[in-house]
Amino acid sequence: MSDTRPARGTRDFLPLDCRRRDYVIGIIRKIYSLYGYQPLETPAIENLDVLLGKYGEEGNQLIFRILKRGEKLDLQNAESANDLADLALRYDLTVPLARVFANYESKLPRLFKRFQIQPVWRADRPARGRFREFFQCDVDAVGSESVLVEVELLSAVSDVLLELGFTDFVIRINHRRLLEELAFSAGIKREEFPQAAIALDKLDKIGRDNVAAELADRGFDQKVANDFLQLLEALLGDKNDASVNTNEHFNSSAMEFLSGNPLFSESKGLADLKNILEYSNYTSASGRLRFDPTLARGLAYYTGSIFEINVPDLSGSLGGGGRYDNLIGMFSGKKIPACGFSLGLERILVVMEERSMFPDEVLHDAGLDAVILSMDERFYDWALIIADNLRAFGFSSSVYPEFGKPGKLLRAADQLGARFACIIGEEEYNNHKFVVKNLSTGSQQIAGLEDWTQIIQELSTGPEN
Repeated sequence: MSDTRPARGTRDFLPLDCRRRDYVIGIIRKIYSLYGYQPLETPAIENLDVLLGKYGEEGNQLIFRILKRGEKLDLQNAESANDLADLALRYDLTVPLARVFANYESKLPRLFKRFQIQPVWRADRPARGRFREFFQCDVDAVGSESVLVEVELLSAVSDVLLELGFTDFVIRINHRRLLEELAFSAGIKREEFPQAAIALDKLDKIGRDNVAAELADRGFDQKVANDFLQLLEALLGDKNDASVNTNEHFNSSAMEFLSGNPLFSESKGLADLKNILEYSNYTSASGRLRFDPTLARGLAYYTGSIFEINVPDLSGSLGGGGRYDNLIGMFSGKKIPACGFSLGLERILVVMEERSMFPDEVLHDAGLDAVILSMDERFYDWALIIADNLRAFGFSSSVYPEFGKPGKLLRAADQLGARFACIIGEEEYNNHKFVVKNLSTGSQQIAGLEDWTQIIQELSTGPEN
């Protein structure tokens, strides 16, 4: 027999799972719409050449390639994996956005604000909160270099998390240009920086010593690598004290230290960070931003500010993003500024479930107001009429397709998660009536079609004894 489990790194979503996901996605959609971001969807499949070269060497290895079809698939003469594939599953939602904007620029506003909530795929090693197929909830603004873009993005993301019930999240923020300047001051050459950023991006995952070892493996002089890490650690201060309450003092002292250093006094990256921190004081992100000079974001397309969201009980991040002013130009041939943030739906769900953050109505309400139960198949016509009338009044209802004794039928109704049962017996059928039973309280009463006002009230507040 075939293995009935889903492929490793993927999952099936049962009704309760779907209700949890719909609840979180609904809040994300609502908040992003309030900020003026418009919805966008793109195909699951992209041309392989659209994705290759956009994520860096490690990202390229995690792309799910799709084999060529028919005569195009030449196994004998293929020299590499890319010779066997011409399509791929999308790796993220940012590169597809860049392709879309380059293709439809004339039809889109000069400042294009979009959100996109769709699955992506990565040939990664599954772990807690990490899957091969997962949803990203992206929000981006294309067409402006102003730091107000970052400020609004951080505010929108903060509003989402606050409405979901998160109170202890910290948004780590850095700037790729400032990180480059820090690397140069430690002796890392400009052309070597992308390799250093890839290694540094793993600091939270593998620790300082392993990052130093990886830098050595990538050909960096040991002293240069150690000087670089020591400089970042000195700026970082006590990372274990990265609480919301300490952020303002830490950010201020770190900015003052860098501003007093002649190497960084005219740094655009430093100036951008200062402005983002200052303007964010007037938004819901106030007090939640923490400058983290070790934050690197390994994807190759980042050019400016970068950010990640962390909570204490998750080793990874709840999401991240940054500015990518050169990515769209790889498709359009001209520089178009852009910045975005991606929330990781799966990790948010993991933390919310472990913390019991979901409202009771999400966990226990299946969304079915009433189930119509017939004690005999002769009563099906009356059951269908009742259900049709309930739906006309806006109540979800389902006719149970079996008949039998009340006890058996009520157990079935309870399994369906209905709030009320409408029971039809011989007497009720003959008199065009039915029994309305509150499945939570057990209270019930006789009703008829002429009692719809009463039925509406009872379905909303519960029937009287």
